[in-house]
Amino acid sequence: MHVIAVDVPELGNRAHLVHDGARALVVDAPRDWRPLELAAESAGVDIVAVADTHVHNDYLSGGLGLATRHRADYWLSGDERVQFDRLPTHDGDLLDVGRLRVRVLSTPGHTLHHQTFVVGDPRSGETGVFSGGSLLHGTVGRTDLVDPLLSRMMGRAQWESARKVASLDAAATLHPTHGFGGMCAATATSPVGQGTVGDERGLNPALVTPRDRFVEELVAGFGPVPSYYRRMGRLNRAGAGAAATLPPTEITENDVLDAVRRGSWVIDLRPRATFARAHLTGSINIEDGPLFAQYAAWLAPWGGDIVLISDSADDLSSGVHDLAQVGVQVRATHLLGPASTWFDSHDYRVADWATYARSARGSVTLDVRLDAEYHDAHLPESFHVPLHELEGAASRLPDGQVWVHCKSGFRAAIAASLLARAGRDVVLIADDWEKIADQGLPVLRGRAA
Repeated sequence: MHVIAVDVPELGNRAHLVHDGARALVVDAPRDWRPLELAAESAGVDIVAVADTHVHNDYLSGGLGLATRHRADYWLSGDERVQFDRLPTHDGDLLDVGRLRVRVLSTPGHTLHHQTFVVGDPRSGETGVFSGGSLLHGTVGRTDLVDPLLSRMMGRAQWESARKVASLDAAATLHPTHGFGGMCAATATSPVGQGTVGDERGLNPALVTPRDRFVEELVAGFGPVPSYYRRMGRLNRAGAGAAATLPPTEITENDVLDAVRRGSWVIDLRPRATFARAHLTGSINIEDGPLFAQYAAWLAPWGGDIVLISDSADDLSSGVHDLAQVGVQVRATHLLGPASTWFDSHDYRVADWATYARSARGSVTLDVRLDAEYHDAHLPESFHVPLHELEGAASRLPDGQVWVHCKSGFRAAIAASLLARAGRDVVLIADDWEKIADQGLPVLRGRAA
Protein backbone atom coordinates (compact mmCIF):
# COMPACT_ATOMS: atom_id res chain seq x y z
CA MET A 1 0.00 0.00 0.00
CA HIS A 2 1.31 3.41 -0.98
CA VAL A 3 -0.06 6.69 0.37
CA ILE A 4 0.67 10.02 -1.28
CA ALA A 5 -0.38 13.11 0.68
CA VAL A 6 -1.09 16.20 -1.40
CA ASP A 7 -0.97 19.40 0.62
CA VAL A 8 -3.61 22.02 -0.13
CA PRO A 9 -2.15 25.01 1.78
CA GLU A 10 -4.73 27.51 0.54
CA LEU A 11 -7.36 25.42 2.37
CA GLY A 12 -5.23 24.23 5.29
CA ASN A 13 -6.00 20.62 4.31
CA ARG A 14 -4.49 17.51 2.81
CA ALA A 15 -5.93 15.21 0.18
CA HIS A 16 -4.69 11.65 -0.21
CA LEU A 17 -4.00 9.20 -3.01
CA VAL A 18 -3.70 5.60 -1.81
CA HIS A 19 -2.83 2.84 -4.27
CA ASP A 20 -1.58 -0.72 -4.69
CA GLY A 21 0.81 0.05 -7.54
CA ALA A 22 -1.88 -0.15 -10.22
CA ARG A 23 -5.20 1.23 -8.94
CA ALA A 24 -5.86 4.17 -6.66
CA LEU A 25 -8.41 5.72 -4.34
CA VAL A 26 -8.51 9.49 -3.81
CA VAL A 27 -9.84 10.81 -0.49
CA ASP A 28 -11.21 14.36 -0.05
CA ALA A 29 -10.17 15.95 -3.33
CA PRO A 30 -10.30 19.76 -3.51
CA ARG A 31 -11.94 21.52 -6.44
CA ASP A 32 -8.56 21.72 -8.15
CA TRP A 33 -7.77 18.02 -8.34
CA ARG A 34 -4.93 18.39 -10.86
CA PRO A 35 -2.12 17.78 -8.31
CA LEU A 36 -3.80 14.50 -7.37
CA GLU A 37 -4.09 13.53 -11.02
CA LEU A 38 -0.42 14.37 -11.55
CA ALA A 39 0.50 12.29 -8.51
CA ALA A 40 -1.41 9.35 -9.98
CA GLU A 41 0.31 9.80 -13.35
CA SER A 42 3.72 9.96 -11.69
CA ALA A 43 2.99 6.75 -9.76
CA GLY A 44 1.68 5.07 -12.91
CA VAL A 45 -1.69 4.21 -11.37
CA ASP A 46 -5.31 4.57 -12.46
CA ILE A 47 -7.82 6.42 -10.29
CA VAL A 48 -10.72 3.96 -9.92
CA ALA A 49 -12.47 5.39 -6.84
CA VAL A 50 -12.88 8.84 -5.29
CA ALA A 51 -14.29 9.33 -1.79
CA ASP A 52 -15.37 12.22 0.39
CA THR A 53 -15.34 11.56 4.12
CA HIS A 54 -18.09 14.15 4.53
CA VAL A 55 -19.92 17.02 2.87
CA HIS A 56 -17.32 19.71 3.38
CA ASN A 57 -17.99 23.04 5.04
CA ASP A 58 -14.73 24.77 4.17
CA TYR A 59 -14.22 24.20 0.45
CA LEU A 60 -15.83 22.98 -2.74
CA SER A 61 -15.18 19.29 -3.25
CA GLY A 62 -13.59 18.18 -6.48
CA GLY A 63 -14.55 14.58 -5.82
CA LEU A 64 -17.48 14.41 -8.21
CA GLY A 65 -15.58 16.09 -11.04
CA LEU A 66 -12.50 13.91 -10.60
CA ALA A 67 -14.59 10.73 -10.48
CA THR A 68 -16.50 11.74 -13.60
CA ARG A 69 -13.29 12.53 -15.47
CA HIS A 70 -11.82 9.10 -14.69
CA ARG A 71 -15.10 7.16 -14.88
CA ALA A 72 -14.43 6.15 -11.30
CA ASP A 73 -16.85 5.38 -8.50
CA TYR A 74 -17.65 8.36 -6.29
CA TRP A 75 -18.19 7.36 -2.66
CA LEU A 76 -20.18 9.43 -0.20
CA SER A 77 -22.35 8.48 2.77
CA GLY A 78 -25.69 7.08 1.67
CA ASP A 79 -27.35 9.12 4.43
CA GLU A 80 -26.40 12.41 2.80
CA ARG A 81 -29.05 14.10 0.65
CA VAL A 82 -27.35 15.23 -2.54
CA GLN A 83 -28.41 16.20 -6.06
CA PHE A 84 -26.14 13.87 -8.02
CA ASP A 85 -25.44 10.17 -8.43
CA ARG A 86 -22.84 8.54 -6.22
CA LEU A 87 -22.03 5.14 -4.79
CA PRO A 88 -23.69 5.41 -1.35
CA THR A 89 -21.52 4.07 1.46
CA HIS A 90 -22.64 2.81 4.88
CA ASP A 91 -21.04 1.72 8.12
CA GLY A 92 -19.41 -1.68 7.71
CA ASP A 93 -19.27 -1.67 3.91
CA LEU A 94 -16.28 -3.44 2.39
CA LEU A 95 -15.05 -2.11 -0.95
CA ASP A 96 -12.11 -3.12 -3.12
CA VAL A 97 -9.60 -0.85 -4.86
CA GLY A 98 -7.38 -3.19 -6.81
CA ARG A 99 -5.73 -5.42 -4.21
CA LEU A 100 -6.64 -3.07 -1.36
CA ARG A 101 -9.66 -3.65 0.87
CA VAL A 102 -11.51 -0.57 2.20
CA ARG A 103 -13.77 -0.71 5.27
CA VAL A 104 -16.21 2.13 5.91
CA LEU A 105 -16.64 3.37 9.48
CA SER A 106 -19.43 5.71 10.53
CA THR A 107 -17.71 8.47 12.55
CA PRO A 108 -20.21 11.29 13.15
CA GLY A 109 -19.20 14.41 15.04
CA HIS A 110 -17.56 16.79 12.61
CA THR A 111 -20.69 16.33 10.50
CA LEU A 112 -23.78 14.21 11.04
CA HIS A 113 -22.87 11.55 8.49
CA HIS A 114 -19.07 11.70 8.56
CA GLN A 115 -17.25 8.51 7.57
CA THR A 116 -13.70 7.21 7.99
CA PHE A 117 -12.11 4.91 5.41
CA VAL A 118 -9.84 2.15 6.70
CA VAL A 119 -7.65 0.85 3.89
CA GLY A 120 -5.86 -2.47 4.34
CA ASP A 121 -3.29 -4.29 2.24
CA PRO A 122 -3.75 -8.06 2.72
CA ARG A 123 -0.28 -8.75 1.33
CA SER A 124 1.75 -6.53 3.68
CA GLY A 125 -0.71 -6.21 6.55
CA GLU A 126 -0.39 -2.42 6.39
CA THR A 127 -3.40 -0.31 7.31
CA GLY A 128 -4.07 3.35 6.60
CA VAL A 129 -6.86 5.28 8.29
CA PHE A 130 -8.29 8.22 6.34
CA SER A 131 -10.15 10.09 9.05
CA GLY A 132 -11.21 13.33 7.34
CA GLY A 133 -12.40 15.61 10.14
CA SER A 134 -12.79 12.98 12.85
CA LEU A 135 -9.59 11.96 14.69
CA LEU A 136 -6.84 14.44 13.78
CA HIS A 137 -3.23 14.67 14.90
CA GLY A 138 -3.53 15.89 18.48
CA THR A 139 -7.13 17.06 18.24
CA VAL A 140 -10.44 16.46 16.44
CA GLY A 141 -12.54 18.32 13.91
CA ARG A 142 -14.86 21.10 15.04
CA THR A 143 -18.42 20.10 15.89
CA ASP A 144 -20.13 23.47 15.46
CA LEU A 145 -19.97 23.89 11.69
CA VAL A 146 -23.17 22.07 10.76
CA ASP A 147 -25.22 23.97 13.36
CA PRO A 148 -23.83 25.73 16.48
CA LEU A 149 -26.91 24.58 18.42
CA LEU A 150 -25.85 20.97 17.86
CA SER A 151 -22.21 21.46 18.86
CA ARG A 152 -22.49 19.63 22.22
CA MET A 153 -24.48 16.75 20.81
CA MET A 154 -21.99 16.50 17.96
CA GLY A 155 -19.15 16.81 20.47
CA ARG A 156 -20.37 13.71 22.27
CA ALA A 157 -20.56 11.90 18.93
CA GLN A 158 -17.06 13.11 18.08
CA TRP A 159 -15.73 11.72 21.38
CA GLU A 160 -17.27 8.34 20.60
CA SER A 161 -16.04 8.39 16.99
CA ALA A 162 -12.49 9.29 17.99
CA ARG A 163 -12.42 6.29 20.31
CA LYS A 164 -13.84 4.09 17.58
CA VAL A 165 -10.96 5.07 15.30
CA ALA A 166 -8.46 4.74 18.15
CA SER A 167 -9.56 1.13 18.70
CA LEU A 168 -8.06 0.17 15.35
CA ASP A 169 -4.59 -1.35 14.98
CA ALA A 170 -2.12 0.87 16.84
CA ALA A 171 0.35 0.59 13.96
CA ALA A 172 -2.16 1.89 11.40
CA THR A 173 -1.03 5.17 9.89
CA LEU A 174 -3.40 8.10 10.44
CA HIS A 175 -4.19 10.38 7.50
CA PRO A 176 -6.66 13.17 8.38
CA THR A 177 -7.82 15.78 5.89
CA HIS A 178 -8.10 18.70 8.32
CA GLY A 179 -5.56 20.15 10.70
CA PHE A 180 -2.91 21.72 8.48
CA GLY A 181 -3.71 25.40 8.84
CA GLY A 182 -7.44 25.56 8.13
CA MET A 183 -10.26 26.40 10.52
CA CYS A 184 -11.96 22.99 10.71
CA ALA A 185 -9.69 21.64 13.46
CA ALA A 186 -10.95 22.23 17.00
CA THR A 187 -7.50 23.30 18.23
CA ALA A 188 -3.98 23.52 16.89
CA THR A 189 -2.79 20.13 15.71
CA SER A 190 0.41 18.27 16.45
CA PRO A 191 3.36 20.03 14.77
CA VAL A 192 4.52 16.65 13.44
CA GLY A 193 1.45 16.29 11.21
CA GLN A 194 1.91 12.55 10.77
CA GLY A 195 1.85 9.41 12.87
CA THR A 196 -0.15 6.34 13.79
CA VAL A 197 -3.37 5.56 15.57
CA GLY A 198 -1.31 4.40 18.53
CA ASP A 199 0.43 7.78 18.75
CA GLU A 200 -2.92 9.42 19.49
CA ARG A 201 -3.94 7.14 22.33
CA GLY A 202 -1.87 8.86 25.00
CA LEU A 203 -2.16 12.47 23.88
CA ASN A 204 -5.35 13.25 21.96
CA PRO A 205 -7.82 15.08 24.26
CA ALA A 206 -10.71 12.98 22.91
CA LEU A 207 -8.91 9.85 24.12
CA VAL A 208 -7.59 10.98 27.50
CA THR A 209 -10.45 13.18 28.77
CA PRO A 210 -13.82 12.08 30.25
CA ARG A 211 -16.61 12.68 27.77
CA ASP A 212 -18.53 15.52 29.40
CA ARG A 213 -15.40 17.48 30.30
CA PHE A 214 -14.03 16.93 26.81
CA VAL A 215 -17.22 18.28 25.24
CA GLU A 216 -17.29 21.40 27.43
CA GLU A 217 -13.62 22.16 26.79
CA LEU A 218 -14.07 21.50 23.10
CA VAL A 219 -17.03 23.86 22.71
CA ALA A 220 -15.41 26.56 24.87
CA GLY A 221 -12.38 26.60 22.58
CA PHE A 222 -14.15 27.26 19.29
CA GLY A 223 -13.35 30.46 17.48
CA PRO A 224 -15.59 32.22 14.97
CA VAL A 225 -16.89 30.40 11.90
CA PRO A 226 -15.91 32.08 8.62
CA SER A 227 -19.04 33.43 6.98
CA TYR A 228 -18.56 31.57 3.71
CA TYR A 229 -18.71 28.21 5.50
CA ARG A 230 -22.49 28.63 5.60
CA ARG A 231 -22.54 28.30 1.80
CA MET A 232 -20.21 25.36 1.23
CA GLY A 233 -22.49 22.54 2.37
CA ARG A 234 -25.33 23.60 0.07
CA LEU A 235 -22.97 24.04 -2.87
CA ASN A 236 -21.33 20.66 -2.27
CA ARG A 237 -24.70 18.92 -2.06
CA ALA A 238 -25.46 20.37 -5.49
CA GLY A 239 -22.11 19.19 -6.90
CA ALA A 240 -20.99 22.74 -7.61
CA GLY A 241 -17.30 21.87 -7.43
CA ALA A 242 -17.59 19.83 -10.62
CA ALA A 243 -18.52 22.90 -12.66
CA ALA A 244 -15.87 24.77 -14.64
CA THR A 245 -14.90 28.25 -13.46
CA LEU A 246 -15.17 31.27 -15.73
CA PRO A 247 -11.91 33.16 -16.41
CA PRO A 248 -11.88 36.75 -15.12
CA THR A 249 -11.78 39.73 -17.47
CA GLU A 250 -8.61 41.82 -17.70
CA ILE A 251 -9.51 45.46 -17.09
CA THR A 252 -7.80 48.86 -17.11
CA GLU A 253 -6.95 51.12 -14.20
CA ASN A 254 -9.92 53.34 -15.04
CA ASP A 255 -12.15 50.27 -14.82
CA VAL A 256 -10.64 49.45 -11.41
CA LEU A 257 -11.39 52.96 -10.13
CA ASP A 258 -14.94 52.65 -11.47
CA ALA A 259 -15.27 49.36 -9.58
CA VAL A 260 -14.16 51.07 -6.36
CA ARG A 261 -16.76 53.78 -6.88
CA ARG A 262 -19.46 51.11 -7.39
CA GLY A 263 -18.56 49.54 -4.05
CA SER A 264 -16.78 46.50 -5.45
CA TRP A 265 -14.14 44.74 -3.40
CA VAL A 266 -10.86 45.57 -5.14
CA ILE A 267 -8.27 43.35 -3.48
CA ASP A 268 -4.57 44.14 -3.85
CA LEU A 269 -2.42 41.02 -3.44
CA ARG A 270 0.93 42.75 -2.98
CA PRO A 271 2.99 42.52 0.25
CA ARG A 272 1.75 44.70 3.12
CA ALA A 273 4.68 47.14 3.13
CA THR A 274 4.52 47.61 -0.65
CA PHE A 275 0.79 48.29 -0.45
CA ALA A 276 1.26 50.79 2.39
CA ARG A 277 3.82 52.80 0.38
CA ALA A 278 1.34 53.25 -2.48
CA HIS A 279 -1.98 51.73 -3.47
CA LEU A 280 -4.97 52.62 -5.57
CA THR A 281 -7.39 54.57 -3.40
CA GLY A 282 -10.19 52.38 -2.10
CA SER A 283 -8.41 49.06 -2.62
CA ILE A 284 -8.01 46.47 0.15
CA ASN A 285 -4.79 44.63 0.95
CA ILE A 286 -4.91 40.85 1.40
CA GLU A 287 -1.48 39.44 0.66
CA ASP A 288 -1.20 36.49 -1.67
CA GLY A 289 -0.32 33.40 0.37
CA PRO A 290 -1.79 30.36 2.13
CA LEU A 291 -4.35 32.43 4.09
CA PHE A 292 -5.49 34.61 1.20
CA ALA A 293 -8.60 32.72 0.13
CA GLN A 294 -9.80 32.05 3.68
CA TYR A 295 -9.78 35.73 4.59
CA ALA A 296 -10.89 37.13 1.24
CA ALA A 297 -13.90 34.80 1.17
CA TRP A 298 -14.65 35.52 4.84
CA LEU A 299 -14.53 39.30 4.61
CA ALA A 300 -15.85 40.09 1.14
CA PRO A 301 -19.64 40.12 0.67
CA TRP A 302 -20.75 36.74 -0.68
CA GLY A 303 -21.72 37.01 -4.33
CA GLY A 304 -20.31 40.53 -4.53
CA ASP A 305 -18.18 41.98 -7.30
CA ILE A 306 -14.54 40.91 -6.73
CA VAL A 307 -11.62 42.50 -8.59
CA LEU A 308 -8.02 41.41 -7.98
CA ILE A 309 -5.03 43.66 -8.65
CA SER A 310 -1.29 43.11 -8.29
CA ASP A 311 2.03 43.87 -9.95
CA SER A 312 2.55 40.11 -10.41
CA ALA A 313 0.67 38.10 -13.02
CA ASP A 314 1.52 34.92 -11.11
CA ASP A 315 -0.07 36.30 -7.93
CA LEU A 316 -3.22 37.24 -9.85
CA SER A 317 -3.47 33.72 -11.25
CA SER A 318 -2.89 32.26 -7.78
CA GLY A 319 -5.55 34.51 -6.23
CA VAL A 320 -8.17 33.55 -8.83
CA HIS A 321 -7.32 29.88 -8.35
CA ASP A 322 -7.48 29.96 -4.56
CA LEU A 323 -10.79 31.79 -4.42
CA ALA A 324 -12.30 29.31 -6.86
CA GLN A 325 -11.53 26.54 -4.33
CA VAL A 326 -14.09 28.10 -1.98
CA GLY A 327 -16.64 29.01 -4.61
CA VAL A 328 -15.77 32.68 -5.08
CA GLN A 329 -15.81 33.92 -8.67
CA VAL A 330 -13.38 36.75 -9.49
CA ARG A 331 -14.97 39.05 -12.06
CA ALA A 332 -11.87 40.90 -13.20
CA THR A 333 -8.13 41.35 -12.71
CA HIS A 334 -5.73 44.20 -13.34
CA LEU A 335 -1.92 44.05 -13.61
CA LEU A 336 -0.52 47.16 -11.95
CA GLY A 337 2.15 49.25 -13.62
CA PRO A 338 4.59 51.55 -11.78
CA ALA A 339 2.96 53.57 -9.01
CA SER A 340 4.24 56.80 -10.57
CA THR A 341 1.80 56.29 -13.46
CA TRP A 342 -1.34 55.79 -11.37
CA PHE A 343 -4.18 58.30 -11.54
CA ASP A 344 -5.21 58.13 -7.88
CA SER A 345 -3.18 56.62 -5.04
CA HIS A 346 -2.93 56.61 -1.26
CA ASP A 347 -0.37 55.60 1.37
CA TYR A 348 0.04 55.15 5.11
CA ARG A 349 2.81 54.50 7.61
CA VAL A 350 4.27 51.15 8.60
CA ALA A 351 5.88 50.81 12.02
CA ASP A 352 7.34 48.29 14.44
CA TRP A 353 6.84 47.99 18.20
CA ALA A 354 9.87 50.17 18.92
CA THR A 355 8.33 52.99 16.89
CA TYR A 356 4.99 52.44 18.63
CA ALA A 357 6.62 52.73 22.04
CA ARG A 358 8.18 56.08 21.06
CA SER A 359 5.41 57.63 19.00
CA ALA A 360 1.89 56.29 19.60
CA ARG A 361 1.04 58.19 22.79
CA GLY A 362 -2.41 59.78 22.50
CA SER A 363 -3.39 57.69 19.48
CA VAL A 364 -5.95 54.90 19.18
CA THR A 365 -4.54 51.37 19.47
CA LEU A 366 -6.59 48.75 17.66
CA ASP A 367 -6.12 45.03 18.26
CA VAL A 368 -7.75 42.91 15.52
CA ARG A 369 -6.86 39.46 16.85
CA LEU A 370 -9.44 36.88 17.87
CA ASP A 371 -11.09 36.98 21.29
CA ALA A 372 -8.94 34.18 22.70
CA GLU A 373 -5.73 35.90 21.61
CA TYR A 374 -6.81 39.22 23.09
CA HIS A 375 -7.84 37.72 26.41
CA ASP A 376 -4.55 35.86 26.65
CA ALA A 377 -2.59 39.14 26.56
CA HIS A 378 -3.28 42.66 25.31
CA LEU A 379 -2.14 46.26 25.64
CA PRO A 380 -3.92 48.39 28.25
CA GLU A 381 -6.39 50.88 26.77
CA SER A 382 -6.34 49.10 23.41
CA PHE A 383 -9.58 48.74 21.51
CA HIS A 384 -10.38 45.18 20.49
CA VAL A 385 -12.32 44.47 17.30
CA PRO A 386 -11.65 41.08 15.66
CA LEU A 387 -10.85 41.56 12.00
CA HIS A 388 -14.00 39.82 10.77
CA GLU A 389 -16.12 42.33 12.73
CA LEU A 390 -14.20 45.47 11.76
CA GLU A 391 -16.31 46.76 8.88
CA GLY A 392 -19.39 46.90 11.07
CA ALA A 393 -17.56 48.42 14.04
CA ALA A 394 -15.06 50.82 12.44
CA SER A 395 -17.40 53.81 12.79
CA ARG A 396 -17.47 53.32 16.57
CA LEU A 397 -13.72 53.76 17.01
CA PRO A 398 -12.63 57.02 18.67
CA ASP A 399 -11.39 59.86 16.53
CA GLY A 400 -7.67 60.18 15.91
CA GLN A 401 -4.84 58.27 14.33
CA VAL A 402 -5.28 54.48 14.57
CA TRP A 403 -2.31 52.16 15.19
CA VAL A 404 -3.47 48.68 14.25
CA HIS A 405 -1.84 45.35 15.10
CA CYS A 406 -2.45 41.59 15.19
CA LYS A 407 -0.05 38.72 15.88
CA SER A 408 2.24 38.98 12.86
CA GLY A 409 0.95 41.82 10.67
CA PHE A 410 -1.11 39.87 8.10
CA ARG A 411 -4.54 40.58 9.61
CA ALA A 412 -3.48 44.07 10.70
CA ALA A 413 -2.58 44.87 7.10
CA ILE A 414 -6.09 43.94 5.98
CA ALA A 415 -7.56 46.04 8.80
CA ALA A 416 -5.33 49.02 8.00
CA SER A 417 -6.44 48.97 4.37
CA LEU A 418 -10.11 48.80 5.38
CA LEU A 419 -9.65 51.77 7.72
CA ALA A 420 -7.73 53.72 5.09
CA ARG A 421 -10.54 53.03 2.61
CA ALA A 422 -12.93 54.51 5.17
CA GLY A 423 -10.80 57.65 5.37
CA ARG A 424 -9.03 57.03 8.68
CA ASP A 425 -5.45 58.09 9.42
CA VAL A 426 -3.84 54.71 10.06
CA VAL A 427 -0.47 53.26 11.03
CA LEU A 428 0.18 49.57 10.40
CA ILE A 429 2.24 47.79 13.05
CA ALA A 430 3.82 45.12 10.86
CA ASP A 431 5.65 43.39 13.67
CA ASP A 432 5.37 40.19 15.70
CA TRP A 433 3.35 40.40 18.91
CA GLU A 434 6.06 38.47 20.76
CA LYS A 435 8.50 41.35 20.22
CA ILE A 436 6.40 43.68 22.35
CA ALA A 437 8.21 42.45 25.46
CA ASP A 438 11.47 43.87 24.12
CA GLN A 439 10.02 47.40 24.45
CA GLY A 440 8.95 47.05 28.09
CA LEU A 441 5.36 47.90 27.24
CA PRO A 442 2.78 46.86 29.88
CA VAL A 443 0.55 43.93 28.99
CA LEU A 444 -2.68 42.84 30.62
CA ARG A 445 -3.70 39.19 30.77
CA GLY A 446 -7.21 37.82 31.02
CA ARG A 447 -10.55 39.48 30.44
CA ALA A 448 -10.97 43.13 31.25
CA ALA A 449 -12.96 43.82 34.43
